[in-house]
Amino acid sequence: MEDDAQDEMLVQFKEKRLGGWGILQLTAGTGLAVYAMWAGVLMPGFRRVPLKLQVPYMPASKKQVGNVMSLLKGRSGGFADLGSGDGRIVLEASRQGFSPAVGYELNPWLLRLSRFYAWKAGYYGSVSYRREDLWKVDLSGYRNISVFLAPSVLTLLQEKLLVELPEDALIITGRFPFPDWKPCRIEGQGVDRAWAYSIEAVRKQNQSKDIKSTEQSS
Repeated sequence: MEDDAQDEMLVQFKEKRLGGWGILQLTAGTGLAVYAMWAGVLMPGFRRVPLKLQVPYMPASKKQVGNVMSLLKGRSGGFADLGSGDGRIVLEASRQGFSPAVGYELNPWLLRLSRFYAWKAGYYGSVSYRREDLWKVDLSGYRNISVFLAPSVLTLLQEKLLVELPEDALIITGRFPFPDWKPCRIEGQGVDRAWAYSIEAVRKQNQSKDIKSTEQSS
């Protein structure tokens, strides 16, 4: 019945000729809806973030989540998602046995949404979503990290991860790779692609670069 009603409304909309006032009303209504989404859901988290570090919220697709889990297959231990959005990657990590599974997100509305999804899936007590600044979080207790952030943020994040993560840590990025690191594995294609980085291998790569730089300067 609902589908029939929607089809009927669509036909009426197509047959109806919109005048200038009608178009103005439609445009204004759409603009108000978009602004309401921005002001109520996205803006609260952005107020606490410097402009160059702001990352628009874009939920991970099922393929992206699947690619992250494929790269983490066979691993265990603590898992953290930096900029966890609606929490779907953390939730899936908990399903796959990672514990603790924690998401760090500044936007309070997205945190509420994450907790609702966890409760709905029956994992409310198994996952944790925290409103904390990822730059101030101690990541030394996590062996598994996922990051879906902008390239400008990834560039700055590299140093923190190198300093804090344990030697056997694995980092997964989605949508964008780390600009200066060589991945150990890649999963997926196009916008769904995910890159895996062994922190041990990255440290060895950096040491080799430092040795070459020293030899060239001497």
